Amino acid sequence: MLFNSLSYAIFLPIVFIFYWLLPHKYRWVLLLASSYYFHMSWNVKYIFLILFTTGISYVTALFMEKSEKSKKNKLLLAAAIVTSLGVLFFFKYFNFLSTSVTDILQAVAIPVHPVTLSVLLPVGISFYTFQTLSYVIDVYRGNVPAQRHFGKYATFIAFFPQLVAGPIERTSNLLPQINEERHFDYSDATYGLKIIAWGLFKKMVIADNLALFVDKIYNHPQNYHGLSLLLATVFFAFQIYCDFSGYSDIAVGSANLFGIHMINNFKSPYFSASVKEFWSRWHISLSTWFRDYVYIPLGGNRVSKARHYFNLMVTFLLSGLWHGANWTFVIWGGVHGAAQIVETAFFKKQSKNTVQKHNIRWFVLVCLVFTFSCFAWVFFRAQNMSDALYIFKSMFVGIGNPLSFFKTGFADLNTLELLKLTLYLLVLCVYDYFSLSHDLIALSSKLPVIIRWGLYYFLIFCILYLVPGSSSQFIYFEF
Repeated sequence: MLFNSLSYAIFLPIVFIFYWLLPHKYRWVLLLASSYYFHMSWNVKYIFLILFTTGISYVTALFMEKSEKSKKNKLLLAAAIVTSLGVLFFFKYFNFLSTSVTDILQAVAIPVHPVTLSVLLPVGISFYTFQTLSYVIDVYRGNVPAQRHFGKYATFIAFFPQLVAGPIERTSNLLPQINEERHFDYSDATYGLKIIAWGLFKKMVIADNLALFVDKIYNHPQNYHGLSLLLATVFFAFQIYCDFSGYSDIAVGSANLFGIHMINNFKSPYFSASVKEFWSRWHISLSTWFRDYVYIPLGGNRVSKARHYFNLMVTFLLSGLWHGANWTFVIWGGVHGAAQIVETAFFKKQSKNTVQKHNIRWFVLVCLVFTFSCFAWVFFRAQNMSDALYIFKSMFVGIGNPLSFFKTGFADLNTLELLKLTLYLLVLCVYDYFSLSHDLIALSSKLPVIIRWGLYYFLIFCILYLVPGSSSQFIYFEF
């Protein structure tokens, strides 16, 4: 069930109505049943997988809280981590490891064939696995108590707005909200609807229209060169941002309808003046997860310089691998890790948050970080290393003759399409720029009635009539 589908447009209001009609003590039952139904709409069999992961983490946390022996708790924690990551590895990384080892052996003239499994990647497995891991680690650390009510804990893990592609919620934020009694708040609900509308606009109008051009170029990059590749790369940077932040907006807005507040997963990331700042604004729930459960346990920056750089690189390599079972994702993570090491080593002062200084220097830094992000996205989007290297080698071919360079590039994109996409991106950039210092969704409620409702109808019109045929699946569903 896609967020941008008619089925979700029917499903969400039904759950919303029954949720507020039910007494508080039964609401978790409705949320759990709705979440499992939502998950089973993808594949009924994989409900047993999320139940297994939920059960393992639930039982482990209870045993750890009852035990006073630190060695026993360490063993319990290790067992829970190995089990959860083992399930994730089986479905997501087994074939990747098998083919990688086979390639290495064949390179040294050892004739072997890869052993691969024909299994589908369960939707959302990377997200709910990390959520269960953070829970058992937090219980082990004593940061949160173990949840004794299995049903409410299962609701926390499977909560349908964030089940498939996050945000990766922390126990201390989401679980108490499921336990607490809450009363209907009209402003909360309308705020949620506005975020949903903006998320749908970003996904269906901006991301899906950009995808038409990006997919045509990146699916067969050898057929193109010059500006076509360069434009597709820049467009993909905006496509993935609008696609994923659009999903997050719809998830956050959907949760708001139930009076539940989730983390804001994106904060205008392309207006970052350093790579470090970019990661404080992009996929915030994941970057903070890796900070708290990988980077800091490794020693963070409280170690020698060499070890600090090692910690940064390991964290980003793992982050890249989390995104997908392909060397292109690992390299993408490594590129970001290397950039953070360079910033830390040589531009420590410059890499600090300078977002409040909206001057020429800040603007130049923002442009440089955006340019770096675009080139790094090549590894993320390319289907393999061969395609990625070809794109880098060919995207500036012919630039010595600017007239021909632009004429050839725009031949794959007619004037009307270019103007349309430029307008969409202009709206996005203006919104994100002013979002740096203001909550525009909240401010919209203070506008005059005519202007406010004019904006609402404009968004609805765009979502209904400016989508490119059928809307596509969200990119992060693959991870």
